[in-house]
Amino acid sequence: MAAGLLTMLVGLGIFTYYYVRFARIIDARLSGDVFANASLVYAAPAEIRVGQPATPATIAARLRKAFYAEGEAGSNVGTYKLSGNRLEIYPGPTSFFHGDQIQEGPAALVFKGGQIASITTINRPASLENYWLEPEVLTTVFDRGRSKRLLLRYQDIPKVLVDAVLAAEDHRFFSHYGVSIYRVLGAAAADLRGDHGLQGGSTLTMQLAREFFLNRDRTWSVKVKQACLALMLEQRLSKEQIFEMYANQIYLGQRGSFSVEGFGEAASAYFNKDVGSLTLPEAALLAGLIRGPNLYSPYRNPQRAIERRNYVLRRMVETEAISASEAERAIAAPLGLAQRNVEGSQAPFFVDMVRDQLLERFSEQDLLSQSYRIYTSLDMDLQEAASNGARSGIAEVDQELKKRRRKNAHPGDPNQPQLAMVVLDPHTGVVKALVGGRNYGVSQLNHALARRQPGSSFKPFVYAAALSSGVDGSQPLITPATILKDEPTTFDFADQPYEPGNYMQEYHGEVTLRQALMLSLNNATVSLAEMVGYAKVRDLAVAAGINKDIGSTPALALGAYVTTPVEIAGAYTIFSNGGKYVAPRCILAVNDSAGHTLWSNPPVTRQVLDPRVSYLMVNLMESVINNGTGYPARARGFRLPAAGKTGTLHDGWFAGFTSNLLAVVWVGYDDDRQLNLTGASSALPIWTDFMKSATELPAYRDVHDFVAPSGIVTATVDTDSNLIANVNSASTHSEIFIEGTEPSVAGGAGMAPGIIDIKGGQPSGISRILGEILHGGQTHAQPAPLVQPTAAGTTPAAPADGSSTDPVAKPKSKGVLGRFLSVFKGKSQTPPPQTPPPKKPDSQ
Repeated sequence: MAAGLLTMLVGLGIFTYYYVRFARIIDARLSGDVFANASLVYAAPAEIRVGQPATPATIAARLRKAFYAEGEAGSNVGTYKLSGNRLEIYPGPTSFFHGDQIQEGPAALVFKGGQIASITTINRPASLENYWLEPEVLTTVFDRGRSKRLLLRYQDIPKVLVDAVLAAEDHRFFSHYGVSIYRVLGAAAADLRGDHGLQGGSTLTMQLAREFFLNRDRTWSVKVKQACLALMLEQRLSKEQIFEMYANQIYLGQRGSFSVEGFGEAASAYFNKDVGSLTLPEAALLAGLIRGPNLYSPYRNPQRAIERRNYVLRRMVETEAISASEAERAIAAPLGLAQRNVEGSQAPFFVDMVRDQLLERFSEQDLLSQSYRIYTSLDMDLQEAASNGARSGIAEVDQELKKRRRKNAHPGDPNQPQLAMVVLDPHTGVVKALVGGRNYGVSQLNHALARRQPGSSFKPFVYAAALSSGVDGSQPLITPATILKDEPTTFDFADQPYEPGNYMQEYHGEVTLRQALMLSLNNATVSLAEMVGYAKVRDLAVAAGINKDIGSTPALALGAYVTTPVEIAGAYTIFSNGGKYVAPRCILAVNDSAGHTLWSNPPVTRQVLDPRVSYLMVNLMESVINNGTGYPARARGFRLPAAGKTGTLHDGWFAGFTSNLLAVVWVGYDDDRQLNLTGASSALPIWTDFMKSATELPAYRDVHDFVAPSGIVTATVDTDSNLIANVNSASTHSEIFIEGTEPSVAGGAGMAPGIIDIKGGQPSGISRILGEILHGGQTHAQPAPLVQPTAAGTTPAAPADGSSTDPVAKPKSKGVLGRFLSVFKGKSQTPPPQTPPPKKPDSQ
């Protein structure tokens, strides 16, 4: 008896010790925010239209992802009412639509035949053709531990999930006081039998205590601590509060490089759903993961996951939460997992970029504790299309490299080719979609922000600088019909010779400026840049948002200086947006929890090109896709009006746009090895697949022809002589010009205004004579080459053999040194046909 009393006193002493010790810890933890109130990142509002395929259930699901509640109360963000084929939407006081970006009021949607039949305003009835839905929650702002959770309230957790968790983990939760003697004795008996499997001696409250305050060791000392903590939690919190904390805290697996914590995040990660939309088998699967998220991962071990899910369903029958027939139907259901497409569903590279930009204005502590609402420009439908196109496209690159007997690295190997895709609204600059690499789980390096050589995708800035002569009065006057010499040429710069070359060393003699860009001819392009002045080309590129470190050298013309896919995408807005540059941006606004705007991010714009020059460039780049190096886009079935440019130096590029979307794709190696695939055979297929999917979406179907501004004229030109056509011309074609620069002399011998014969960067003798006659004594004199040292901080092209990194000073040589010079030959294009312009160039 004395021994029993002693044991009781010792036990009481231990309990008192832990009680006093943990009471302080619990009070300190519960006195503040139980969870860091991390700020939420929202996607862009989604536009819906009359006639669009949709159902009341699908729209309601999108509203729930935006934190709307069904009924007349329950959410300050907004509410909705669902009745048959009618859905009423009521934005709340903290809705995005009460800010400065978009104003939207209550509306009623009527559905018929699987489509939106009508949209009507509620306050003042009026018919609408379109309506904006509240932005969906994309994710939380994650901390350094890279964990994500979407916080839930107890009333948000569906009964089916509560029942599944209780059946799987603690069916007496609502009746015990934190510690269940039955579960403790059962676990002890299993230990005595030597059964070291996963035993469930802990109640939900004990599990919560372990998750919050202890480690995951399954020892008796940890069990004693859990019991003490559980009893104290039960004294301080209601059962509903405990379950809510548990539902938000429990670890449920891994998503890429992030840990999934809580059922809110798990519903999105595994099923791409909000938690309120979970079905019975889905709820049972999530409840089953609690015991071992990695052991029962449905992606790694689907059969084991099914067995665990079915066990939970049978336990739900035993606890009378469901009927046997309901369990049988759920057991027969497939897993129904969302595709493991992290880039498509959560846009992790985009979120990382948003977080980095936020940290420039807000402290990390505020972002993790103040419940800010960060509204971004991400279009979830476009993001999915971009992710799908990137995934299938990079697989095609892998196969192409394998065919060429290159080493085909194992999936996930960092030596595999990487990719990036940036999708902008060409008129506002907002980033609609972004893919920063092939697998975020393997590498979090965002290649959309990595500096690489753009190759021939830079050439449009050379041509735009040249065509600006038609509006700024500079000499010589350049037009799309200007004649350039495509032949081997040595360019002298800073007392050093520089020898570029065409792809496969094929040359075409005299070509028009249009043909030179269409076929991406390197020597003709450098000739043009020398003629215009390298500094003028550089100044235009910098004004268009490309980094200021690029140099004014011949190598600039061939894209030898580094830039990023995001910078290239922004720079191309000067072509797609009437000459106006719009800086890329991904954050629209940051609001506090009450809906007040803390920071808005208006567009940054500046006029860089005359609209007429911009249109000339669009028209020239349409030729690239319709008849030039970008023709594989047409061969792959993309028929809508589009303009763009391929590019390769070490890597593969394609930058292109329609009237409402601009996308840039880069493919290359992290270690800067040569890809040895052209832009047309690496980046262009990814761009094409994306554009085909994107332009099928309701918001992006309305693709129209590019409209010429006033001041553009069309002239009929003799194809053989490249002069204005006359009645004797056997073959003619149309060409566009800025008004006043079109040819004005019909037929005969001689050159018309705007038709300049260039050889080695200088007008021919007859051109100079005709220039004096036709331009009142003013000749199109070639300005002297601007000798300028490489700008500090530049990163010129690195040769494939690593012999030098100087893009300016290139000695004339042969053999090995001659091969070294091929660095600047722009191996980005396939051999063009012998007689330009081609009908259908070879695939590249």
